[in-house]
Amino acid sequence: MLRRCLSILSLALPVMISQVGNIVVSFADNIMVGKYTTEALAASSFCVNIFNVVIICSMGFSYGLTPLIGMLFATKKHSDIGLTMRAGLIANICVGILLTGIMGVGYFFLDHMGQPVELLPIIKPYYLICLASLVFLSVFNAFAQWSYAVRNTAMPMWILLSCNVINIAGNYVLIYGHFGAPELGLTGAGISTLMVRILAAVIITAIFFFKKSNAPYKNGFCNKALPITRQLMNKVIGTSWPVALQMAFEASAFSGCAIFAGWLGTIDLAAYQIIVVVSSLGFCIYYSIGTAIAVLVSNEVGNGSMAGCRRVSFDGYAVMLFFAALAMMVFVCFSKQFMGMFTDDAAVLMTAQSLIFPLALYQLGDATQVTFANALRGTSHVMPMLWIAFVSYVVVGLTSSWIIAFPCNMGLYGIVLSFSISLFLAGGLFLHFFLRLTKHATPAITH
Repeated sequence: MLRRCLSILSLALPVMISQVGNIVVSFADNIMVGKYTTEALAASSFCVNIFNVVIICSMGFSYGLTPLIGMLFATKKHSDIGLTMRAGLIANICVGILLTGIMGVGYFFLDHMGQPVELLPIIKPYYLICLASLVFLSVFNAFAQWSYAVRNTAMPMWILLSCNVINIAGNYVLIYGHFGAPELGLTGAGISTLMVRILAAVIITAIFFFKKSNAPYKNGFCNKALPITRQLMNKVIGTSWPVALQMAFEASAFSGCAIFAGWLGTIDLAAYQIIVVVSSLGFCIYYSIGTAIAVLVSNEVGNGSMAGCRRVSFDGYAVMLFFAALAMMVFVCFSKQFMGMFTDDAAVLMTAQSLIFPLALYQLGDATQVTFANALRGTSHVMPMLWIAFVSYVVVGLTSSWIIAFPCNMGLYGIVLSFSISLFLAGGLFLHFFLRLTKHATPAITH
């Protein structure tokens, strides 16, 4: 068990570092924007939570590559990995274009989403800048999942960390107008983020094609004698879109709650954004460990061991619970210090600090659902994830959030408290299907 836990941590650590880097950028964005004006922080909260749905959907779609490439990697089929990567990249770019079109239509309905009128002039330009980055995110996500699946989790980490430094510097210059740059506020933060997302996609693509150690994968990618068959494309899409929608449903619950928070006013919306950003400290750890679980489960599937899948998953869950407990302790003990970084507005701080208990509580639910969602993803038996996510996050999650917040008159506290309901429900259902699947001697990976 100790050896498997260490293996999980060794794979998870670079992903965790890169995610912490992303959180640092998110913190920097929100600190700089929050210090700029409360209105800018509230507008950022609305756009970030709306775009989180499609960004996480795009990320989830790329996750379909992990089990497919992981199984091929376990059996050393490097040319097939390159071919699968070619199909996956095409599929991911198409999804990026589709999501850009959908969100482009959404721009014309911003005036009708019940947000404070004074925020709309800040929201609209930031929304358009976020829109421009979606295809570049899809490209980066596809290559990152290839890298994770071949157990090179460090390479995307270094790219993200480098780009994060550039992003923070760009924020400093463009938000406040330093070094002769125009003072652009929230729009400046958006421009800086767009530039580094383009840069990250260019760098990881160049590494795939030009680094010598990746030549076997590049040869499979570029080999015209290896055509993308309908069966391969169906397999890529079949393992990708259920995960994409599962993650989109989860993100939509948080984004729907952001809209509910906006109904309560600018102070509540700004406080909600602080809670979401602080909670992402825990999620980045769970995501990283979950990625390692998915990769190792896919390797066990490639070797035909369902017992190995269970061992990896439950060892991973033990690691996950340790970090969830650690996150809860940090949130309880250091909430005032974290939240004071984002704003000087006493009303926003008081509201945010009142949410510590529900914030800490849902860490356990989040850790559980991430573990067993990724265990299922590693087997590529992903179809149950679709309806589990819809029922748990959208039907139960949004309904309970609205009921607790408004009819029960618990406001923003009720919104955050409702997260635990949907996350524990999803975690239990993912676990049930994972246990049922791994009873069999061979994996069910055909869709």
